[in-house]
Amino acid sequence: MSKPFGMAGPPEAAAAPALPELFVNPWWVAGAGLAAAASLWALGRHRWRAGVALGMLGTAGLGYLALVEPPRPVLERVTLRPAGWPHALAGLRIGQISDLHLGHHYAEANVAWAIAAMQRERPDMIVLTGDFIAFADAIPTLGARLAGLSAPLGVYAVLGNHDGDAEARDVVTALGHAGIVVLRNQSRWIAVPAGGFWLLGLDDIWHGRDDFAVMLAGVPPGGCRVLLAHAPDVVDLAARHQIAVQLSGHTHGGQLRLPRIGPFSLPRHGTRYPIGEYRVGPTTLYVSRGVAGAPLRLGCPPEATVITLMGGA
Repeated sequence: MSKPFGMAGPPEAAAAPALPELFVNPWWVAGAGLAAAASLWALGRHRWRAGVALGMLGTAGLGYLALVEPPRPVLERVTLRPAGWPHALAGLRIGQISDLHLGHHYAEANVAWAIAAMQRERPDMIVLTGDFIAFADAIPTLGARLAGLSAPLGVYAVLGNHDGDAEARDVVTALGHAGIVVLRNQSRWIAVPAGGFWLLGLDDIWHGRDDFAVMLAGVPPGGCRVLLAHAPDVVDLAARHQIAVQLSGHTHGGQLRLPRIGPFSLPRHGTRYPIGEYRVGPTTLYVSRGVAGAPLRLGCPPEATVITLMGGA
C-alpha cells in the first residue's frame, strides 16, 4: 500500500474550516508535467505521426478510465482480527456498502448489484457508511432502491458529507422507509447468542456535527465497540476511545491510483487512511473504495465488502 499523503498534525485539525476540500498528490502533478513536456517534444520532432499516436493513446486511456472499471464493481471478502475481539463473537459477518452517490453515472446499476450481492452472501448485519446521493433529486428514489436490503441483526447507516445539511432529514426519512436505522451520534446494543457488542454511528464530520461524547453516552466502559464513520481519519479519535473496529468510506480509494505513486487526490478527512485495512492503536480500520462516485476509475474498482471479524491478539 502506498504511503498516505496530505495533512499531518493532530486529528482535531481535520475540522479546521480553512483546509481545502481536496488534496492533490504532487507526484501526479509532476508526472503530468513530464508527460506534457514529452508530448510537446514528440510533436515538434514527429509532427502528425506523434499527434495521431498521442490522440489514440489519450482516447484509449480515457476510454479505460470511463468505461472499464467504473461499471465493474467487485465483491471483497475481508477478514479482520481486531485486538481483543472475543472468540465468542468470532465469525461475525458484516456487509458494507459505501458511497452510493445516486445520481452519478453507473451508480444505480452498481447499487442494484451491491444489494443483490449482499442478499446472496447473507451477512449477519449490513452497514451503509454514507454518501447516499450525488444530487438531491435522487432522494425520492432512495428508499425504493434500498428496500431489498435485510439482515438478521439489522441494516444500519451513517450519513456522509454529500448527504448535505439541507437534505439530511430527507435522506434519513427515505432510509427509514427502507427499514434502515440511521445512527447520528448514537449507539445500539446488538445482542447475539454469544453475547453482543455496541454499534456506534458518528454523524458527518464535514459539516461539524460529529460528537464522540454524545455518541458514547450510556455506553459502559469495556466491551466490544464497532464504529460506523463516513470519514476514515476520525480513527485517530476512535482509538482514544478504545473502539475495536471502524468501518468507513469517503475516499473512494482515491478513484485513480498508480503503483507506488498512490492516489491522484483525496478528500478532506480522508488523507491519512485512503484505502483498505489499517491498525491504529487498539482500533482496526477498514476503508471501502465505495460502490460509485465520479465515473472515472483507475486501479481502484468500485466495491461492496463482506467483513468477517475473528478473534484478535
